[in-house]
Amino acid sequence: MTASVAPPEVLTALDAALDDDLAALFEFIGIPSVSADSRHSADVRRGAEFVASRLRQAGLGEVTVHDTARHPVVTAAWRGAPGAATILVYGHYDVQPPEPLERWTSPPFEPTIRDGRVYARGASDDKSPMFIPITVAAAYLRTLGRLPVNLVFLYEGEEEIGSPSLGPFVKREAERLRADVVVSADGAMWRADHPTTMISTRGLTALEFTVRGATKDLHSGRHGGAVANPLHAMARLVAGLHGQDGRVAVAGFYDDVSPIPEPLREATRALPFDDATYLAEVGAPATFGESGFSTLERQWNRPTLELNGMWGGYTGEGSKTVLPSEAHAKVTCRLVADQDPDDVREKVVRHLHANVPPGVTLEVRFERPGAAAYRLRDDHPGLLTAVASLRAVYGVDPWVIGMGGSVPICDTFQRHLGMDTVFFSFAVGDEDIHAPNEFFRLARFAEGRRAWADYLARFPQVMAGV
Repeated sequence: MTASVAPPEVLTALDAALDDDLAALFEFIGIPSVSADSRHSADVRRGAEFVASRLRQAGLGEVTVHDTARHPVVTAAWRGAPGAATILVYGHYDVQPPEPLERWTSPPFEPTIRDGRVYARGASDDKSPMFIPITVAAAYLRTLGRLPVNLVFLYEGEEEIGSPSLGPFVKREAERLRADVVVSADGAMWRADHPTTMISTRGLTALEFTVRGATKDLHSGRHGGAVANPLHAMARLVAGLHGQDGRVAVAGFYDDVSPIPEPLREATRALPFDDATYLAEVGAPATFGESGFSTLERQWNRPTLELNGMWGGYTGEGSKTVLPSEAHAKVTCRLVADQDPDDVREKVVRHLHANVPPGVTLEVRFERPGAAAYRLRDDHPGLLTAVASLRAVYGVDPWVIGMGGSVPICDTFQRHLGMDTVFFSFAVGDEDIHAPNEFFRLARFAEGRRAWADYLARFPQVMAGV
């Protein structure tokens, strides 16, 4: 077992401040900082100001709330260790919309404790994990008056809408943000019963499209059979995106996809995973997807195209005999190494236009930028530090895994700063992130604090080859 290298007085200070820090966390979680909804713009700014105030209270300097085209970015720094390594800590304070509200057991922005968990929107993604390193920095500065490394904090308010302002901000503020590595408090461990850290994420591209028929809704008895129904046309378009074998039917979709290396397939097979347990967790009757690959391989190492929403016509109570004028759909593609997000999106657009049924027109829109897939090298000092710190806290070797989701900031930091990103989050993937009744395990708050305290102390030693 690896012994912790965190200073004992820092750990003692963290334990002593636990109740106060949790109270501050719950206040933070109670702010409805929903970045996707313009009605919450003031709340998002309130979230930014709260983060800035806690960074100042921690003893950090250069605390700034930066305006962007949409929501603020908050930065802070402590640069009192000349010649030492610098870590850029990343997280986000914005949250997903809480709807459907009727599915919540308790109000989404009233943090509620049940069975050792705090339930609220943003509790797991990302407010609890991103708050942890602030409290750790505060404990170091309160007890020792210094940190083992230089720290720069960057907390954004647009992650849940694709971080449209982050790229321009990072490019503009490159000198302010320069560091040896990015350590992301965003992300999630794979399982609650074993520590993990992520080494790869899939890329992302997204689009929305509309099928239109008549210029207005029509009486289905009087006009049905005379003009095309956009809902029928949409169903045909969507069904044509995949073959019966689960593969994406878009021409050229797999052109840049390489086979999964056999050592990676072996490592994935060695993980304690079985489909039956997974199906019980998600409540699905069977697995489904591209043939020839395991469930984890499809989730982590193969590209996908998913329909995220489809709507149109009358969906209220009872019957309305209408032939709708429009139908709409949202699609995202998860990408793997060497797939270019813009190229894949254009291929999907071409497929849609080539397969528009007769009698309707098609309009395609896209707003959020795409993101490339990301892979951290196995011997990266930031990753080695994360593995050792998790081992010190949990007493077992952590699993190093892939992730099926997308974290666009990895591409952003790599492209504009040439910096790698290490994931060091204490959320867990089963905490109903983006869904009703999102929660965070409170035990992970204390565990995460000990691990972050160890990480800050251990990283210089790993960099020095100690």
